[in-house]
Amino acid sequence: MYDRGSGSSSPSEQTVHLLAAAGKAVDALMTERLRAVGSSPLHRSVLTTLAERGPHARRDLAAQMDVPLAGVSRVIRDLLAQGLVQDMVVNIGGRHEVVTLTPTGAAALTAMQDGMNAVQDVLLASLTKGERTQLHYLLRRVCATAARLGAVPSASS
Repeated sequence: MYDRGSGSSSPSEQTVHLLAAAGKAVDALMTERLRAVGSSPLHRSVLTTLAERGPHARRDLAAQMDVPLAGVSRVIRDLLAQGLVQDMVVNIGGRHEVVTLTPTGAAALTAMQDGMNAVQDVLLASLTKGERTQLHYLLRRVCATAARLGAVPSASS
């Protein structure tokens, strides 16, 4: 969690540390929740990409997500074994294995998203609805600036 003894009295430096601490807490809680259901952030990302952008060839999916093909292929094997995705061979301009989301995969993704909402509710429990809305707006602006600087991918939600 946030280290109150960071020694800095500069509000801007404290803000940077608070943002980093909040990000680490969110990552840890989301990863913990996903592990409890036998998944990982990469599993969720693959399912989300397929849900939002439709079927993809493995190589294209890895490129779209900016993740090594080996990692995406490993996750796809896991998802295939669970029946969350299916793959089919398509012969258009060469042989491609196209991966698509199954109805079971869509339901699993919804459950994962519900888990992420629960993490948000825990972390933001002390904020009012208006404060949550304001925080969301401010974080979108911060992330948009970071994306323009090339520091992070652009926020989609």
